[in-house]
Amino acid sequence: MSDHAVRPAAPAQESPAEESGWARWIFFGATMMFLLGSFTLVEGLTALLDPQYYAVTSHGTLLFSLTGWGWVHLVLGAAAVVTGLGLFARAGWARYPGVAIAGLSALAHLTFLPSAPFWALIVLTLDILVIWALVAHAPDALRTRHRSR
Repeated sequence: MSDHAVRPAAPAQESPAEESGWARWIFFGATMMFLLGSFTLVEGLTALLDPQYYAVTSHGTLLFSLTGWGWVHLVLGAAAVVTGLGLFARAGWARYPGVAIAGLSALAHLTFLPSAPFWALIVLTLDILVIWALVAHAPDALRTRHRSR
C-alpha cells in the first residue's frame, strides 16, 4: 500500500441551523428583539429629551405623561437589548424574559398609539412575531443547542 491511502472521511458535523430550520426563527427573534430594543431606547430618549417631538392630543397620552412613557420605553428598550444578546448566545434563560419583554413592549406601544401611530403599529406587529418565534420554535433551538455541545 502506498503512503497516500484513502482515509475514510470523518462524519460531518451538522450546524445547529442545519439540524432544524425552525431554529432560524430564534435568530430572527433575537435580531428583532435587539433592534426593537435599540429603537425603543431611542424612542424613550426622544420622549425624555424632546417632548415636543411626539404629537400629543388634548386628551394627553394614555396612563402616563410623556416623560413617564419615556422612562417606560427606556427601561423596556434596555431589557430588550440585553435579552436579544442572550438569545444570540442561545442562553436558555433569555427565552422567557424575551416573551415577557416583547409582550410588555406590545402593550406599551398599543397604549402609546395616539402619540406615534405608524411606528407603534410596526413595533406591535414585530413584537407579536418575536413572541411567536420564541414560543413556537424555542424547543427546536434548545434541542440543537444541547446536541452541539
